[in-house]
Amino acid sequence: MNRCPVVITCIALLCLVSVAFNTSAACAAETLLTIDAGLDLSKIEKRDVQLTLGNRDGRAVLSLAAGHQQKWPGITIAPAAGPWDLSAFETLTVPVRNTGAHSARFGLRADSPDADGKQQYIQAVEEIAAGQQKLVRLPLQRRMPAAVRDKLFGMRGYPGQLNPDSGIDVARVTRVQCFVSQPDRDHTLELGDLQASGQYDGVIWLTADPDRLFPMIDRFGQYMHSTWPGKTVDEDDLRRRIQVEDGDLASHPGPAGRNQYGGWSDGPQLDATGHFRATKRDGKWWLVDPEGRLFWSHGIDCVRAASGTTPISDREFYFADLPEKNSPLSVFYGRASWAPHGYYKDKGNYQTFNFTGSNLHRKYGEAWRDEYQRRCHVRLRSWGLNSIGNWSDPDVYLMQQTPYVVTVNSGRRPIEGSTGYWGKFPDPFDPSFAEATRGSMAAQRQAANSPWCLGVFVDNELAWGEELSLALATLASPPQQAAKQAMLADLKAKYDTIAALNEAWGTSHASWQALGEHQQTPDPQRAKADLEAFATRIADEYFKVCREAVKQFAPETLYLGCRFAWVNDRAIHSAGKYCDVIGFNKYRDTVADFRLPDGVDLPAIIGEFHFGALDRGMFHPGLRKTANQQERADAYLNYVRGAVQNPWLVGTHWFQFGDQATTGRGDGENYQIGFLDICDSPYPEIIAASRQVGAEMYGWRSE
Repeated sequence: MNRCPVVITCIALLCLVSVAFNTSAACAAETLLTIDAGLDLSKIEKRDVQLTLGNRDGRAVLSLAAGHQQKWPGITIAPAAGPWDLSAFETLTVPVRNTGAHSARFGLRADSPDADGKQQYIQAVEEIAAGQQKLVRLPLQRRMPAAVRDKLFGMRGYPGQLNPDSGIDVARVTRVQCFVSQPDRDHTLELGDLQASGQYDGVIWLTADPDRLFPMIDRFGQYMHSTWPGKTVDEDDLRRRIQVEDGDLASHPGPAGRNQYGGWSDGPQLDATGHFRATKRDGKWWLVDPEGRLFWSHGIDCVRAASGTTPISDREFYFADLPEKNSPLSVFYGRASWAPHGYYKDKGNYQTFNFTGSNLHRKYGEAWRDEYQRRCHVRLRSWGLNSIGNWSDPDVYLMQQTPYVVTVNSGRRPIEGSTGYWGKFPDPFDPSFAEATRGSMAAQRQAANSPWCLGVFVDNELAWGEELSLALATLASPPQQAAKQAMLADLKAKYDTIAALNEAWGTSHASWQALGEHQQTPDPQRAKADLEAFATRIADEYFKVCREAVKQFAPETLYLGCRFAWVNDRAIHSAGKYCDVIGFNKYRDTVADFRLPDGVDLPAIIGEFHFGALDRGMFHPGLRKTANQQERADAYLNYVRGAVQNPWLVGTHWFQFGDQATTGRGDGENYQIGFLDICDSPYPEIIAASRQVGAEMYGWRSE
């Protein structure tokens, strides 16, 4: 998570809505900082940076050499006389080229005073790879009136902005900052002119009248107050798109030179084992399909008809035309309680509506489910994809037409002293851990043993934390914690007496029992060797038990690990002892430079990544934002090509098949991250990029 120089980053987003109540004539752009030979560098406020003027391709550039002694080294630009009035503009932009040898996170921030004179700000941070040039954008996000803000909840992004509590007075911008975010090494960057650009036409909530905004979602689950290319107009429009897509699918049946699994039939023939396996050839890791053909997993997550399910409890007024409870579409109402974050957390059971399912019913009729499932496989092959990733519908993948992964859960009794975004870390020493993991795996025995199964993931995005985190969390747990008892046994075996441990740690425990009852952590430096040893033991135990469960019920199937998101090298080393392939979720611009730690030589697979944009009626771009659908497609192509050419990586799985609901799922995620919109219409730009990958990836890989 990015952090700004004061508090948690608020990444500003593009305003979605153009409503002709506040239009104003705007010039094309206003330059706030002109980079030319006459720029007086002494007038620019600097923080741990050195500035020089340079020239690239006949244009002046500002070269910025940033150190890493401060968290946010950079420059501050202030208006010469009074605040800037940027109310006519949509976005701040600055072209940035990373001339250093390492990827850098570059930030752009704008400040204004609130009614009480306190500083409020908006900020965007972009990752810029070494050698890359990028136009960094900071949309000028307006402050939302309280009357509207109080009625918007249960989402990550909202009409016109990411967070209803954020935004600035764009008519009184007092400073703009350009900075490198929390660097751990020096960076060098080149900056062009800082400009405000794009005519701002207003968003509907600026009237401070909620009645102008609500209802805001139409019967298809789309935002009502804006139009965009591809927006569904009515039911006839939905059905007309079937014929259009059928023609597209028929003219793009899938890449040539592939066998039934999507393996490289024009490539070398290896031993056929009847299951997927991994091999290393010419310094590159590959998967091998059941027929013995080299295979690279170009896949997608959440292939299912429920991605557009959204809570409606407490906010029925958002929706213009929900179906009557006795109508054919009433089957798409439901109940849920999953909400680890956001408005619905700890609120118990809430009502939902599945817009994706209802639109499929409208589009394909009563037999929509069979048609949708059949079409999933046709689409995947046509789009150059050969794998169904995590969180997908078993009714789809068990049709055995596209290779798939299986997901199981481990035991969930936690290490009480641990913390994590999705919850506490499971205690692998607790007897229930192995029992629950085996039970979950046993339930997937048939699916996992199929030749169409790529492998098995156990768990997702566990909170491994820093290298010593889990060992410290164990000591912070109650005495009956199984992991704590295991750690105490290790310490007793090493130290003959509690006095010896006290001397090593600088503690004063009266007895081993007192240490067990104690829930404060020791000085990490004094206890470092013991903390490191037990951190390794926790990780080893976790992966050992999970591997045993997978292999007990599917001995020939690949164990793919736990889909690392927040991880340290110690945990990766343990994964390397037990996994066949190590899974990572990597939301970055590129994984071309991805490497495993020294001493770990195994294939790795990307279980999740995505890019989103706000030019098609959605409120949030997901974890990696782009300006529009073409830029999103370009980012996809760049990411996957970099992965294909990386010798460690054997696949990427995009998250996810269809857009999330405009008004969010249970935890509020409402990301524009689908290959399909909520009305089952493909996004043509990313489909074209995916087809290019599918057609060329084996050639790229074998170069």
